[in-house]
Amino acid sequence: MMLGLGDKGASARPAGFTLVELMAAMVIAAMLLAATVPASVRFYESIQYRQAVRDVINLLGSARYLAVNSGSAQDVIIDPRSGQLQLNDERRQLPDGINLVVRTAQEVNRDDKGVIRFYPEGGSSGGDLDLERPGADATRVSVDWLMGGVSHARYALD
Repeated sequence: MMLGLGDKGASARPAGFTLVELMAAMVIAAMLLAATVPASVRFYESIQYRQAVRDVINLLGSARYLAVNSGSAQDVIIDPRSGQLQLNDERRQLPDGINLVVRTAQEVNRDDKGVIRFYPEGGSSGGDLDLERPGADATRVSVDWLMGGVSHARYALD
């Protein structure tokens, strides 16, 4: 009997992978996971931080808009201990791991909470909110007292 090119002889290996090949593939996959999971966590925390900064800026801008359009002063109440900001019934909670430092006019503050008041003419009581990520950077959100404008700038923590 003659074997053709497509025929398999008695010494042909069965189809599949050996245990050594499977173990090598699993080790490579584990190494990839070990390298990517911490980076993914840092990326997720960074996204949460940027969203928190946007939420603060949007809430302050909404307060100014509402004050000008309604003709009545609007207060944004900031609780640095709980990381919560409030405008009327709207509340924003900052994610865990973000420190909130507030500097506002003492005349409008309530108890242990800072208040930034926006007036119908467009001005405000002014103030700064620092959103800090320990071991990373921080962002200062500033409210101009004269025009009520909201701006922000990043800075490095010492």
